[in-house]
Amino acid sequence: MSRAFIASARRTAVAPRRGAFNTVEAHDLAAPVLRACLDDAGVAPDAVDHVILGNALSGGGNVARLAALAAGLPDGVPALTIDTQCCSGLDAIILAARLVEAGAAEVVLAGGVESWSRAPLRARRPKAPDEKPAFYERPAFAPFPERDPDMIEAVAGLAREKGISRERQNGFAIHSHEKALAARERLKAEIVPVAGLDHDAFSRALTMKLCARAPVLAGDGETVIDATGAAVEADAAAAVLVVSERRAAAGGIATLDGLSVGGAPEQPAMALVPAVERLLARHQGTPAVVELMEAFAAQALANIDALGLDPAGINPGGGALARGHPIGASGAILAVRLFHELKARPEGTRGLAAIAAAGGLGAAMLLQRT
Repeated sequence: MSRAFIASARRTAVAPRRGAFNTVEAHDLAAPVLRACLDDAGVAPDAVDHVILGNALSGGGNVARLAALAAGLPDGVPALTIDTQCCSGLDAIILAARLVEAGAAEVVLAGGVESWSRAPLRARRPKAPDEKPAFYERPAFAPFPERDPDMIEAVAGLAREKGISRERQNGFAIHSHEKALAARERLKAEIVPVAGLDHDAFSRALTMKLCARAPVLAGDGETVIDATGAAVEADAAAAVLVVSERRAAAGGIATLDGLSVGGAPEQPAMALVPAVERLLARHQGTPAVVELMEAFAAQALANIDALGLDPAGINPGGGALARGHPIGASGAILAVRLFHELKARPEGTRGLAAIAAAGGLGAAMLLQRT
């Protein structure tokens, strides 16, 4: 089996919904990122074997194909869009690595893109001529209503079950913003400016006093979820260039392993735990850097506690609480962040990216600096 490497990794900034990317279509967010990945690695567009992008909100049309064409890739390059909700972007990269390892491809652009701002409205067709379309906010993530709670309610239940206080959640969110602000200039090296935005726009100086004034979103008592503990809806794109060992340059980042698992749909926030456990059981050693999805502070803290992770190595450049959550791109952003963190570390350093998704899905990937 061939080895797969990540030759380059880039992303846009993350902009809150109706922000800087309000008028930018999803494929136009992704296209400059795909071009930057090729330029960074010195790879010609006609060398690409496949494009795989995760996306959850575009409503069809194969956004990966649109992005590939908008990026100037030849018509003959196939493109695939996958939807595993929040896991989509990381799943796309795992799939790309599998293609390369299997010898089915040598060069694959993979990642994710999401535009909350430009996403189509959701409606069901009328069942009868005299009925009107029925609009709805989100699709079902499980076929059983009793196992398909709204994400915020599921996380509020998790915080209550695990005893994760609002104060602890607030402290975690504050630290995420602090790390993001401290790393802002450093992070520009991985960001492709789009619509004039070259930094993650949501990161701010957050304090306990500000957190105390934040509206409560769900829950009760000391474990409520407030607005500072939930990642905002956002727009972004991220991608990596996965290549074979033959095409990899010295000092690259190896894709050691990656996998996806299923968990309880009624508590999706914990689905990444078995993914990480299974992945680390297959490899000796502890990852020095962890890029962990922060959809909610309570979710991230529950994951950290369950896995026994060292908080010092988690999200060194801040997390989604300080950026936002562009669903189909979030997992790919974790991979891009991990790539750049590992490039600055010594040879042999390992890093982990992990994310959970609605419906009870989890994905994790292990990378290593070579």
